[in-house]
Amino acid sequence: MSYLTKKKKIAGRDLVLETGKLARQAHGSVLVTYGESVVLSTVVAEASENLPDFFPLTVDYRENQYAAGQFPGGIFKREGRPTHKEILTMRLIDRPIRPLFPEDYRQEVLVTSFVLSADKENDPDILGVIGASAALSVSDIPWNGPLGACRVGLVEDEFELNPSTAQRELSELELVVAGSSDAVVMVEGSAKIIPEDDIQVAIRLAQDANVEVAEFISEFAKEAGKSKRTYVPLPSIDDLTEKLEAEFGAALDDASRTIVKQERSAKMKAVKKEAREKYCSAPASDEQECVDGKELERAFEQMEARCVRRQIIEENRRYDGRAPEDLREISCEVGVLPRTHGTGLFTRGETQVLTATTLGTVDDEQRVLDPIVAEDPKKFMLHYNFPGWSVGEVWFPRGPKRREIGHGDLAERALETVLPDREGFPYTIRLVSEVLESNGSSSMASVCSGTLSLMDAGVGISDPVAGIAMGVVCEDGKEVVLTDISGVEDHFGDMDFKVAGTQNGITALQLDIKTSGVSQELLARVFEDAKKARIAILKEMLSTLREPRETTSPYAPRILMVQINPEKIGMLIGPGGKTIRRLEEEYGSNIEVEDDGTVTLSCEANNEDSDVEGLAEYVNNMGRDVEVGKIYDGKVTEIKDFGPIVEILPGSDGLCHISELADGYVKDVESICKIGDTIKVKVLAVEGNRIKLSRKAVMQEESTEE
Repeated sequence: MSYLTKKKKIAGRDLVLETGKLARQAHGSVLVTYGESVVLSTVVAEASENLPDFFPLTVDYRENQYAAGQFPGGIFKREGRPTHKEILTMRLIDRPIRPLFPEDYRQEVLVTSFVLSADKENDPDILGVIGASAALSVSDIPWNGPLGACRVGLVEDEFELNPSTAQRELSELELVVAGSSDAVVMVEGSAKIIPEDDIQVAIRLAQDANVEVAEFISEFAKEAGKSKRTYVPLPSIDDLTEKLEAEFGAALDDASRTIVKQERSAKMKAVKKEAREKYCSAPASDEQECVDGKELERAFEQMEARCVRRQIIEENRRYDGRAPEDLREISCEVGVLPRTHGTGLFTRGETQVLTATTLGTVDDEQRVLDPIVAEDPKKFMLHYNFPGWSVGEVWFPRGPKRREIGHGDLAERALETVLPDREGFPYTIRLVSEVLESNGSSSMASVCSGTLSLMDAGVGISDPVAGIAMGVVCEDGKEVVLTDISGVEDHFGDMDFKVAGTQNGITALQLDIKTSGVSQELLARVFEDAKKARIAILKEMLSTLREPRETTSPYAPRILMVQINPEKIGMLIGPGGKTIRRLEEEYGSNIEVEDDGTVTLSCEANNEDSDVEGLAEYVNNMGRDVEVGKIYDGKVTEIKDFGPIVEILPGSDGLCHISELADGYVKDVESICKIGDTIKVKVLAVEGNRIKLSRKAVMQEESTEE
């Protein structure tokens, strides 16, 4: 492999591709540099004669801590299992490159991108996609690329291509788009309620940049690329498919028209079983050859795909009897579980998701470990669970898979925009979406049930959010847009487009293409139909619960926030934390203090020994300054011969001299007050740390008023 390096200006920075120097034994390797972020991408393919009945593509992406000059956390001081961000980036790389492999290619392929340098300004995840595209392009592995990728932000009403970390913090849009020279292949993003038209402008802007990157990689591969290897494709089953179609096609078509998923599946399996008994069980003879079982499965897969697509294109009818624009029947419930802080049950056709809300304190925030790009602790998280029994299958749950993590992240981003700010709602929020039934679009059902659950929990969201999955079938020059796709339409269709948002705009979206790409004109049609469906779903949801409940669950912790002068933080904490520990014990509550003077107070629900309201009043008073001339209800903390020491504010006490206790002569201080008594005193003067108080002045003012 000869050495080659080339660069091209993209969004004002040099994108540099380099090959032939590093990882030369890989079948393809490219070093990608953007700013001072550097990613090495490699690809290898195993030439095997035993071909599986699926395409075994594996994508791995890792962010090494040394890339940012950091040590890994923990005891062992080395990178371990992939982080949440790394898993999401693996999916980000996998989804656009997978549909560009030849349909009949079955060799095992491993694509790896790992970060060698991170400048904390240019997120290396985009470089991972570009690097994978470039490495496949220069390799001898069959692949119908290249493609480009970029990120689009919206900062102060201006679209920014590949925004910096600082710009992303201010951005109202986080959109990643991958595309070939011809069409968009993948979209992933979140937005702060942005209209569909603006999202489409962002996609077009991104695609223009992707075309530049794809053409740049193509030029690079012409100079440094290898000749593509020949491979043994899967044996053709066209003749077998035609034969089975003639004999069993009508029965399969009839079975496919059964509305209920499980009944339909059983009838179609019965047709397949009949064909298997006839062609796979009997020994070969002159009249009839014995068919391999795997080939028969592939043939029936083709037949079912033809059946699905034919009904949509020719009859304008879907498997479950709906027209292309129809939604499935929807039902919603809230308050399903008695002890959770909020629950929402959303059922759409044969997809059903139950989401539970848990409200927690600052201690429950998720700390992000080992981030190459600094991330704040998470006060909102959504976890998505997809068990095998939800689709009538058997598999042992061994923790969340990449798909579950990806779907949970999508639903989380869809809802995060409408959450109240911390000042208005100081709780940490966790949603868990349990998929109870699935026949397509369970991630969007999680968005809907999540909205219901948040409102049931008394979380003051700004707008309700709904999600819908859209599809497309393209055949013989005809394009049919499908609303609310089911599982079989996702499997045999050409596109899976998930769109979530409010009635006013989009909050999250995810587009996956099964073909080589999709045009901007077709995307515009999908966006329009998705908005109509989303508003229809919102109406159904709001008929169940119109707005968030006014109060949180009695089982949720109680949380109050107080703002004090940052200069008073030391007083609240006390020497060695003595004061804060005393207050937590005395009031039965927890205290969290931030550098800006924000104090979060919390206690467990139904804790009779806690007084978080009293603690809030105490801390609030501690943050105040003593005002000369003001009258305070003070507590006597100490008795001296010359007068009592009176605490007028937490941490602020002064002397009320014996001559200021009453109008007349006072022989003994304890004849007027004792330790623990509350007396009204007026502040006469503040001299440094000394505060002069007078009870007599208060008595004189009260006498004058009378």
